Amino acid sequence: MRKKRELLTPDLTPVIDIVFILLIFFMVTSVFKKEDVALALNLPKIDSGVQISNDKSITIELAKQEIAIDGKKYSLSDYEKEMSKYKKDIKILIRIDKDVEYEKVMSLFDVLQKNKLTSFSLVANKNR
Repeated sequence: MRKKRELLTPDLTPVIDIVFILLIFFMVTSVFKKEDVALALNLPKIDSGVQISNDKSITIELAKQEIAIDGKKYSLSDYEKEMSKYKKDIKILIRIDKDVEYEKVMSLFDVLQKNKLTSFSLVANKNR
């Protein structure tokens, strides 16, 4: 009588366990892209609006006492110097705290106008 030849089959359970552990590891440790927000702003709420992509744009944040460009804080005098570095066709997203004085908002727009930066959008929170 002939002996049956045993087939050696690898056990895949440990391999599957390792794959799931690696998957969980990479999901937990991956960096999720957030907006570059430097200032805690209380944005006004609106009922309608358009979603704008952040591709190739800069974000300006204006609070009562501070201003930030792409997450980096500047003084108002340094802000004007920084804005002169940008090309005229760059898209600008402007986030303004709803408690900021009108005079500061106008000075922000004045700097944009001096540097001929005219492609900008105001950002607000949508009512839900």
